[in-house]
Amino acid sequence: MELNWSRWFRCESSFGLLLVPDQPGIFALAEEMAGPEGPHARRLLAVFEIDEAEDVARALSRLFLPSSPWRTRLAESRCYLRYAIVADAGQRKASTAALKKWLNSQLDAASQMFEQSHRQPSIHDQHSEASQRYESLGEKTVAERAVDKVTGLLAV
Repeated sequence: MELNWSRWFRCESSFGLLLVPDQPGIFALAEEMAGPEGPHARRLLAVFEIDEAEDVARALSRLFLPSSPWRTRLAESRCYLRYAIVADAGQRKASTAALKKWLNSQLDAASQMFEQSHRQPSIHDQHSEASQRYESLGEKTVAERAVDKVTGLLAV
């Protein structure tokens, strides 16, 4: 099953969610780990939550309630979210489970990547990084491609 994800957008308040549809689906929350620096820099987002809901708009609005475990994090850091509408409950549950499994398997890899970003890059690293930068805003980010790859595996 291929999911049609929205673009990542800043999650600042519940007012920013007015265009999110009142339909069942999956959503992902991510925190900006490094701000863009330089003319061709990319934003680094770390996904910290993937969940499903019968009503995506209502579930996302609840993130800003005082009782929400994510309220403080959303208020104190630069968080982004995206969603995909998935009407079929079975497909929604299977997709969410696969994405959560992928997220858990990537925790070690992400921490290693973050540690490497703090060391001085070698000439090889700089060349590799330069070759992976995006030249236009229309291309997908690394996080978007990773989510698309995982959801592509669900279709098999």
